[in-house]
Amino acid sequence: MAGVDRVFRIGGAQAIGALAFGTESVPRVDKILGPGNLFVTLAKRKVYGLVAIDALAGPTETLIIADEHADPALCAADLLAQAEHDVLAQPLLLTPSASLAERVAAEIERQLPLLEREPIARASITGRGGIVVTPDLATAFSLMNEYGPEHLCLHIRDPWTWLPAVKNAGGVFLGEHSTEALGDYTVGPSHVMPTGGTARFSSPLNVDDFVKLISVIALTPGEDG
Repeated sequence: MAGVDRVFRIGGAQAIGALAFGTESVPRVDKILGPGNLFVTLAKRKVYGLVAIDALAGPTETLIIADEHADPALCAADLLAQAEHDVLAQPLLLTPSASLAERVAAEIERQLPLLEREPIARASITGRGGIVVTPDLATAFSLMNEYGPEHLCLHIRDPWTWLPAVKNAGGVFLGEHSTEALGDYTVGPSHVMPTGGTARFSSPLNVDDFVKLISVIALTPGEDG
């Protein structure tokens, strides 16, 4: 249905090189899209200009904005779902509730030993994570827009009311039941999203990334021509 006639089961930096330059078995392409590890990202940076790319993704990041009504266990689970990706992952929580901040911190410590990837998650939480108590929700949204997170999770009573306040984010997960992990693996849409603050000027991978425009100019002679 999509018109695909070939699939290559390859990955890593070597796959980027094969696609950019072509090999005996892999044809040269015009654009390389999709996420990968650090070596894939560096390889995409290296071949950019020879071919087009979508973006330089990673490390992955989640920012939660939560109010006093949020469930601390679900906040902690969303943060840890991000932290277990990579020691460089950035799990952050902004909340105007000091009480919630303390309860989420306690939940993180309770849930960490339950994870198979506890060492990775703990390194991420310790080195790159954080909980910030803000004066109010408006300040939390202002800080979030400056940061431009890849994943924005709104664990607040009425997330739809605050959605227009979101200016810079890759994807917005409305309500504590719209978990970031489900977005990763199940519900979509595309989960190739801008990272490192690039949500300020770029979008998640979408159909426009597969469209190329050609300008057409056609002049006609004037009456005196």
